[in-house]
Amino acid sequence: MTGESTGHTNPLEVLRRRRRVLAEALRSRLWPLPAVAVLLAVLAGIGVPELDTAVDDHMPPVVAGYLFGGGADAAREVLGAIAGSLITVTSLTFSLTLVTLQLASSQYSPRLLRTFAADRVVQRTLALFLSTFIYALTVLRTVRNDTGAGTSEFVPPLAVTLAYALTVASVVALVLFLGHLVRQIRIETVLDQVRTDTCATAAHILPRATADSGPAQPLPEPPPHAHLVDAAGSGFVIEIDEHAVLTAAVHADALVRIDRPVGSSLVAGTPIARCWPAHPQHPLAGETLDRLAEQIRDAVRTGSERTTAQDVGFGLRQLTDVVVRALSPGINDPTTAVHGLVACTAVLVELLPARLGPYTVCDSDEQPRVMIARPTFADLLDLVCTQPRIYGAADPEVLEALLSMLKLLGWKAVTDSHRVAIGDQLARLRDCLGEHEDVVRRALERTADDVDSSLTHRWHSRSRLH
Repeated sequence: MTGESTGHTNPLEVLRRRRRVLAEALRSRLWPLPAVAVLLAVLAGIGVPELDTAVDDHMPPVVAGYLFGGGADAAREVLGAIAGSLITVTSLTFSLTLVTLQLASSQYSPRLLRTFAADRVVQRTLALFLSTFIYALTVLRTVRNDTGAGTSEFVPPLAVTLAYALTVASVVALVLFLGHLVRQIRIETVLDQVRTDTCATAAHILPRATADSGPAQPLPEPPPHAHLVDAAGSGFVIEIDEHAVLTAAVHADALVRIDRPVGSSLVAGTPIARCWPAHPQHPLAGETLDRLAEQIRDAVRTGSERTTAQDVGFGLRQLTDVVVRALSPGINDPTTAVHGLVACTAVLVELLPARLGPYTVCDSDEQPRVMIARPTFADLLDLVCTQPRIYGAADPEVLEALLSMLKLLGWKAVTDSHRVAIGDQLARLRDCLGEHEDVVRRALERTADDVDSSLTHRWHSRSRLH
């Protein structure tokens, strides 16, 4: 068993990771930003008329000339028109957003819904529309006519003018939103967004390999009597709190190996980890073992869907889903499949310098205490290549794109394990070439030979435009 060491965990780094997970959970939902905007609109609708009461008598004539100058009835008409039109436009925006989500789910992949829901432009546009609507309604309740029974007329010119300004901003936002929506449903934009998010996740959670970052002292192989820790619930692993696991292992004087990486699916009651005593003369038993198992379960957090917070493989899963969906007989769009493979190639090239695979976490004495599973480069490459190879075996363009991917990865490979993984995928692709006609087969075999050359750092440029 081998792995890379992360040293003892840094509490600040743990806090940053937790904040990243929380931010990702909020970012991927439509409601938080509009909800905050609505609350601020209510407060503004109450506060700005109060400000009007305080400053109306002292307003400079130059400023007052630019403010609303109508009476109470006119103010009601303006605010009512604003409220009525904004709720209609908001309904239209929600409808367009739902149509976009449906298109993304059926045309590309259901896994992309999270990416569309996290679109900041959509969230900010909805927030502006809803806040303008609520603000206009809140201000409307303060407008009063002179009843002649002790109630004088009150028209908040500053508040009505602000409602007008928000309406103008909403009209501009609607135009920008429509243009943004048209751009967002383009497959090139979708692929670029997923690629960018995946590379950002890798940069945050994966350390870079350096010349002096050799393998750390590995965790010993678990003994046959190692205790199994079962999952508390079903779902996907979305986060592993390595600091909590390390703290629990140190307090119990135990070694822990978590076998399920972030992104894997769990079923309640099935094993997720193994633990055993660091010193055989002090066996794990009783309350100590129960507490350790409970702390490990709490540290392995699950959810109903995968996220990009700590899961590099999820981005590649999304891109591969787009490729596979494009190759389905109902869609039959190999060009989109090729573009998806190009995006996968860009992500995999970014991952080559990173330290993938299982890694160890050490205590303050630099002794390995915890090993946590993480996908290797071979696992991620297999994720990208297997399904497109199976479903695109009859399409020369798809095979050409897969071979071109391996060629680029072979050229950029930095370790022998990378080259072994690339060579294994190349051998599988060669098995698919015999089904094509001679001219196509020979062209693909030349590209396959170029992959072999790239693995020995020799470059031959025969790539074609797709």
